Amino acid sequence: MLVALSVAAATAANRVWNGAPYPSADPDAVAQRLKDQSDELYDGFALPEKHAVDSGRVDTGACYYRGLRSIAHIDEARSDVRSFGLDWSVPDIPEATARDAQRRVRQQLVKQGWKLTHEGDRAGATLRELGFRFENPEGGDQVDVQWNDSTTTLFISVYAPCVQGPDGFEEYDWPEAAWHPKEQTSRL
Repeated sequence: MLVALSVAAATAANRVWNGAPYPSADPDAVAQRLKDQSDELYDGFALPEKHAVDSGRVDTGACYYRGLRSIAHIDEARSDVRSFGLDWSVPDIPEATARDAQRRVRQQLVKQGWKLTHEGDRAGATLRELGFRFENPEGGDQVDVQWNDSTTTLFISVYAPCVQGPDGFEEYDWPEAAWHPKEQTSRL
């Protein structure tokens, strides 16, 4: 009984010190998932052919310690845990085209079970923005879509939250991961 209590106390103390563990994932699988989601978004926008897409690439971001350990490592990123993002844009989109494209993608994401987490429409004296963020409740991936009247560019970001990669993974470049939705044959 004393051994069981000691193990339980040690486990609880470890959890308080380290916080909840990050889920493990294969970085290539995460990158591919983001690309697949981006392809679906691009198709969902149903933009006229005359609108050229600026290509994007998968990048990783910093993730930090959890639990009380984070106090001992303030602003120190973990080398074994990374977030993932894919950003791309479509310039020269008139407002009416952007609104229609955003409406189609909203409907698509809702049908797929994604949840609206942020409404980003706003207007100021010199700028008007249209945008939103959706989150997939199964895993936490996020999609941000923004358009503004000063650049008339549609900005798209697909984001995967922090995951722990395999041993030795810190960050590397996916040279084959340069992604352009018009070039569906060059998928990873």
